[in-house]
Amino acid sequence: MTTELTLLAWTLVLAVVQIFAFDIARTGQYGVKWNTGARDAAMPPLSSVAERLRRAQDNLYETLPLFIAAVLILHVAGKSSALTVLGCQLYLFGRIAYLPLYAAGVPWLRSIVWLVSFAGLAMLLFAAVS
Repeated sequence: MTTELTLLAWTLVLAVVQIFAFDIARTGQYGVKWNTGARDAAMPPLSSVAERLRRAQDNLYETLPLFIAAVLILHVAGKSSALTVLGCQLYLFGRIAYLPLYAAGVPWLRSIVWLVSFAGLAMLLFAAVS
């Protein structure tokens, strides 16, 4: 398996972690009975942390399909290089750093880290079309 595919697999693990992080925060607020029930009743707004975890998850899901597609295109085309490995690393490590920064409500650094992860994605897209 290529390094890029390995980094893609770890990115999918991160996506699962984000699902559980949000679910744990939401269930912690609303309770297990709500989580295992039909969830029909209107509930109070989520806590700030739970809401930020949801937004961080949504944010990952906005770029994750692009990352998956880029890695698969590069793999099929046999375009593995130092640039593509670095792009995958920047994307994954940026996304890992983004989650706790967003959950903690850190404004500027979170945005800079997001830009780093997006730069990694842009590197992959550039390599895919060149």
